[in-house]
Formats: sequence, structure tokens, C-alpha cells
Amino acid sequence: MAYHLQHSRSVLLAHLLMGIALIGTAGWANALAADSTSTTATTKAKALKTYTVREIVAHSDRRSDFRALRSVEGAAIYEAKKTELITPDELAANRAANNARQVFAKVAGLNVWESDGAGLQLGIGARGLSPNRTANFNTRQNGYDISADALGYPESYYTPPVEALERIEVVRGAASLQYGTQFGGMVNFVFKRGAEDRPLEVTTRQTLGSWGFWNSFNAVGGTVPVNAEKDSKVNYYAFYQHKQGNGWRPHSGFGLDMGFVSARYDITSALSLQTDYTIMRYVAQQPGGLTDAMFAQDPQQSVRARNWFMVDWQIAALTLDYALSAETRLNSRFFGVWSGREALGNLERINVVDFGKERTLLSDQYRNVGNETRLVHRYPLLSGISTLVAGARFYAGWTRRRQGDAPSGNAAEFRYLNPDNLENSDYVFPGSNIAAFAEHIVWLTPNLSVTPGVRFEHIATLANGYWRQRVFDFAGNVVADTRIHEQLERVRSFALFGVGVSYRFDTPSPKGLELYGNVSQNFRAITFSDLRVVNPNFKVDSALRDERGFNVDVGLRGNISSWLNVDASVFYLQYADRIGNVLRADEPPLYLPYRFRTNIGDSRTIGVEMLLEADFTSLVRELSASAQEPTWNVSAFVNAAVLDARYIRSNDPAVVGKFVELAPPAIVRSGITATWEQFQATVQNSTVAEHFTDATNAVRTSSAVNGIIPMYSVWDVSARYGFSLWERACVLEAGIGNLLDARYFTRRAEGYPGPGIIPSDARNFYITAEVRL
Repeated sequence: MAYHLQHSRSVLLAHLLMGIALIGTAGWANALAADSTSTTATTKAKALKTYTVREIVAHSDRRSDFRALRSVEGAAIYEAKKTELITPDELAANRAANNARQVFAKVAGLNVWESDGAGLQLGIGARGLSPNRTANFNTRQNGYDISADALGYPESYYTPPVEALERIEVVRGAASLQYGTQFGGMVNFVFKRGAEDRPLEVTTRQTLGSWGFWNSFNAVGGTVPVNAEKDSKVNYYAFYQHKQGNGWRPHSGFGLDMGFVSARYDITSALSLQTDYTIMRYVAQQPGGLTDAMFAQDPQQSVRARNWFMVDWQIAALTLDYALSAETRLNSRFFGVWSGREALGNLERINVVDFGKERTLLSDQYRNVGNETRLVHRYPLLSGISTLVAGARFYAGWTRRRQGDAPSGNAAEFRYLNPDNLENSDYVFPGSNIAAFAEHIVWLTPNLSVTPGVRFEHIATLANGYWRQRVFDFAGNVVADTRIHEQLERVRSFALFGVGVSYRFDTPSPKGLELYGNVSQNFRAITFSDLRVVNPNFKVDSALRDERGFNVDVGLRGNISSWLNVDASVFYLQYADRIGNVLRADEPPLYLPYRFRTNIGDSRTIGVEMLLEADFTSLVRELSASAQEPTWNVSAFVNAAVLDARYIRSNDPAVVGKFVELAPPAIVRSGITATWEQFQATVQNSTVAEHFTDATNAVRTSSAVNGIIPMYSVWDVSARYGFSLWERACVLEAGIGNLLDARYFTRRAEGYPGPGIIPSDARNFYITAEVRL
């Protein structure tokens, strides 16, 4: 195994060095044109008189599709934090399928799970944290929560369509102070707004792809004046999306329908009110997992024809934004989630033959409401304009989770055979959260800032229900059946602290370069899935404890020259009482392996994350001293992360010193983009090193639930061309995913959509036609 890991690192290092060499000699990377400058105390004082929050910028490095977040954006502080901002419309990528490895290609260190080829669910994790349904990030859209239960079950079964997004904001672990108790940070999907200069604009995008893939995205939006004297107007945006396909593997068909409507009423230039409503439903057949031997034989095969998954999601939100004065702004968001998911099928190990008996149905209902109110205030202090963001959060969640027998056929029958007396479990999980937080930017000098922060949390989680312990003989007959009632309550209050420091160089060379550091405490509560699930591949320790720790970041970002940009950082993640999976075996006589979820111990992750971007056109223009703007551009990027994640303390001596599960020791992504007038083409590569799926570092198991994820490397090609047809703006997009037809997988699942190895899609294509009216 040591050889395998060494070999993976060697191959990845070769990729990285090759990419850096390309940039150093040819000057490729994304068009940056960053003209960041430090703001002096005088200009800050002038800006105070004409205040809008989006104008508060300590530095701003512009890029076509990617940059860091500004110091203050909206009602949030991002000073001295590791942040990324993605602009999807500028990407040549498969946006119809929410292709995460393309969309997030420049976010260093993201591990992407590919559970389906249509982008029905997003699975991303950072810095050695599980990508499972993005549960280690606080996931939001337009600033409010969208996960199942942000407190007790922070998994995202719903993913906003990339085609509808104006931007994607990513904040790493320091986001805990403003956004709550997650080690991974925060991801915020910001939807587009309607056209500002006309009452109606219609956009339609139609995509066809491999294996019967069809995506229809249709949007309308515009701005309607109400009172010109008060600068009063209504901006609206709405879309409907339908997506369907057969999938690469048998038994992989799906159908999705989604709608979204948003209206923002600018009552005056200082006061606005926005309401959003989202509804989504999809049904997908799941082909199940494979063993290692089956994957080696034929990764396209499926041995499960009776597994189905259904998601219903509804989100409503109301946002008030009020500029109380030139210096003070109030933002208040009310939101609610009314949603559910149904998982139907055979949960038995993939190496056990499915004899067509009754299936298992896991049904969840999620009901939660909340409010988050923030106050932004700016005032002169010391060497500049200080910014204070303070707020409070009130949240209440209610989840009902049931598990029992369902019909034995192949159809998508999401019903229980005995709804009043379930064979496995029936629980209700109420929970509540009250939090208060504050962060404050203080400019000690015109170039040096310090940003302290604090968050107080009060969390109450309860569980009330029963589970049944059934024992079967070798013929499958029930020989013992015990019904166990449980009432659990956990209440805790605590504080999280953090501080960030930033220094901006203002000399001509380097230009717009920032050195920053941040340390923030983190906390993660145990989730509902950690309390009670009946699964032969998966068992949970009844004595689980919450997780605690902290993140440290030290980074350098900005423009080294007019053509070269860097965003490099070193981080340290300390994780106490880390919850993870270890390999255990059943009682005799079977001794079958399963995952045991428990507080494994304390882990630490040390890593380096780096993004290099260069603009070849800017380099040529600089060398030739030409002022003429060319019609062509060639750029490239290299994005790399190297991690060393290990368990440093544990009650299990066999775990101490082992690698943390789901923490690839290296991830390298690179790409080249060429643009000529209205044509753009991008070639990207994503290479992920071999890594483990459990804390015991098992290489292979008979059930395939545990084992290594072998190193994989995937190439993608995408292109787009914009033109005018009958005075209408049109765009054609096309691409090939997995260009070299690699056979690989990114995850091993203990339950749905497995159990076992989940193969990623083979070579595939797509073509998109867009018309804007």
C-alpha cells in the first residue's frame, strides 16, 4: 500500500510540475486583468458618504470566471478568509449536467463525488472532509439555508441548476463564525436576476447528450418601473427546468422537474423586499454498487433493478434589505423548507444475491423555519473605515424518519406494507438553534487590517421514537423481535472565537498582492443519521459525541504581474472526537464486514492549496509594449492541493497514525482556455490520488463498502460560440466528458445509491443551443 500511495504522489507531482512549467514558459492561465489597489484612509472616508455595501472593497482582483470574494459583500465580512467566487456564465463547461469537476475546477482541494451523471445531487468536500451530499459545508442559496436540516441533518438532496446561477461563493472553515457550525465552510448559490434594462427577457436552453439525456431550461425576467421619483421598481426572475435521461448503466433512468420564482421590490433606493420560492421533484432509478471484482470485469453492469430514489423539495424565503443611513444597513432573511426524500430498494450487501423479497423503504420528512438578521455598520477608526457585522439566527427544525418493509416488485412503489407497525424504526427529531455573532474589520494602517470575530450558539436536539431489533434464522424466519423505545435530548451552549489578519502590498511590483492569516474555532453536532439507521452494511455507536476543532489558514493571493495571478495557502485543521468509519465484522458464523460509525479519535490535517493563473495575451502585450487589445486569448491554470491527514489520538491503537478516510493526499486540476472573438474552448484535467474510505485503511473488502479509491485522471473538452441570429443573441455549446474514456470511481457507498462501488460515467457528449429573446 505504501508503494501505491508513493506512486500516486509521484504521478500527481509530475502533473503539477508540468503545469507549472507550462505557465512559467508559455504564460498560460485565465484572463485576470486584476488591478487591485489598497484603499487609503482618505478615499475610504470619501466612500463613506456615498455608501453602498458592494462598494466597500479593500481589494478587488477581477477575473473572467473566478476571483476571491471582496472584504465585504452584501451583509457579510470575508476579510482575511480563504474565499472563492465562481461566475458560471463565463465557463465553457457542461452546465446542463451541473458537472462539478468542471464548475469547481479552480477551487483548490475539493474532492468531488460523482454519484450520477446528471448532476441531481452535488457532493463536494474540502480538506479531507466527506463530500457526501456536501454535508460538511453550510449550503445556501441567495443567502439562506437549503439543506434538509441545517442543525441535525445538513445534507443537500437539492442542487440549484448551474444554468440559473449568477455566482457561486465558497468560504472555507473560517465561515463558522458567521454561518454556523461546519468544519468545511459555506457554499452559497446566488441566482440570476431579471434584466435591468427591459420589462421582459426570455432565455431558453436546450441540451441533448449521451444515453438519452435531455435538459430543457427556460427562464424569464425583467424590471418594471413603479415610481421613478422614488427609484421604485420590481425586478423578477423565474425559470422552469426539465431533465431526463437513461444513464450510462442499466437501471439508471431519471426525471426531474424544477421551478423557481423570485421578485424583488425596490420600494425606495434604500429599502427593498425580495421573495423566493423553489420547488423541485425528481425520481431516479439506482443501479446499485459493484464489488471490486465486478468493477474490474465490467463497470457498466448493474445487479440491482429494484432500487429507486425520490426527492420533493420546497423552499420559501423573504428578504428585507434596508439602508438605515449611509453608514448602516440592515438585512433580515426569513426562510423555510418543506421537503422529503424516499429511498426504496435492497440494502443488502452487493455480494449477496437479490432474491426479490420485500424491499426497504427509508422515508424522511423535513420541516424547518428560520430567520437570520444582520446589521452592517461602518465608521472611521484609526487608519481607515472600520466595518462591523453583527447578527442573530433563530432556527427550528422537525424531521420524521421512518424505515420499514415495502413491496417486493421492481416498480417505484414508495409505500410501506405495514405503515402503523414498521419493521425497523419510526423517529421524530425536533431541534432548535439560537445564535448571535459578530465580526469587525479594523484598519491598523492603510494596508494592515485585523478582523476578530465571535459566535455564541445554543443548540437543542431531541429524538423520540422506536426501533426494532429482529433476529433471523438461516431460512430468513424471524426468531426474535424486540421493540425498543427511545427518548433522547441533548442541549449545549458554547462560544466560537476567531481572528484574521491581512496585509496588502501597494508597491508597483508586486501589484495587488495580499498576505493573510486566519484562525477560527469549529463545532459540528452529531446528526440524525448518527442516531438510528438499520443497515447491514452500517452500524452507529450509541455513545457518539459532538465534534470540535479549529482551522488555521495562512495565504498569499493577488497579481504577481499583469499576466500572472496566484492564490496559495497553507492550512492546519484540528479535529477532536472526529466521527468516522472503521471496519468491523459481524458475529459468527458469518463474520461479514461492515462500517462502524463512531468517535474514532483526534485527527489533524496539514495541507497546501495553490492556484496559479496566467494570461498569455497579457504577457505578449507586455513584452511587445503594444496598447492594442487583441481579438484572441490563450490562458491556463494549475490548481493543486497536497494533504497529510492522519489520526493522532484514538482509543483504538490500530487507528493511530493511519490516514484519515476520504482525504486524497493530492488533487491536481489544470486547464487551458483559448478564445477568439466569440469562440471559446477549454480543455481540463482532474487527477485525484489514491485514498481510503475508512479509518482502518482497508485496501479491499468482500462487500466493497470499504477499500481504496484508486487514483484516477479525467479529461474534459468544452466549447462555446456566441452569435446573433435575426437580432437575437444565440449561443451554441458542446463538449465531451471523460474524453479518454477512463474507467474509474470516486466513492464507495454503504447504502443508497449502493452499496458498493459507484462507477463514474464513461465518455459522453453534450450539445446545447441557447436563444435569448
